Amino acid sequence: MIVIFSGFLFYAVKFGRQSITNLILGLYFALLISVEFPYYEVLLNNTDSQKSKAILMILVFATFTFLSTKLFSRILPREYDENLFEGFWKKFLLATAGTVLIMIYSYHVLPVTDIITPGSPINYLFGSEQSFFWWLMLPFILLFLL
Repeated sequence: MIVIFSGFLFYAVKFGRQSITNLILGLYFALLISVEFPYYEVLLNNTDSQKSKAILMILVFATFTFLSTKLFSRILPREYDENLFEGFWKKFLLATAGTVLIMIYSYHVLPVTDIITPGSPINYLFGSEQSFFWWLMLPFILLFLL
């Protein structure tokens, strides 16, 4: 979780608030596409282990995320022209929102838990089916407020 947050924070500081916003929107769009992607069976027929299936599904999701982030970066206007640490706390909150999205996707959408086993406090925090909707709404609300 710390590695994911550090990656998002580095991305936010390096490329700015608009880029991290595009990435978060790209993650939402990639979730929508990957949940309904009809060709998983065709792709997964060539793999035989759970670990390789999980890696392939994560790669498909990463591809959708990359493409949808590029789409949002072309569609949304570039509003902010800022220095590296200007608006750091907003970037910090947006990095937290991105981390939350990746963590809940890891438990509820992507088979990341087939590759790594997170600790029990993180399981308790993100693994609950009842709280999935609220965790999914938290980054959306942060985007709205920031």
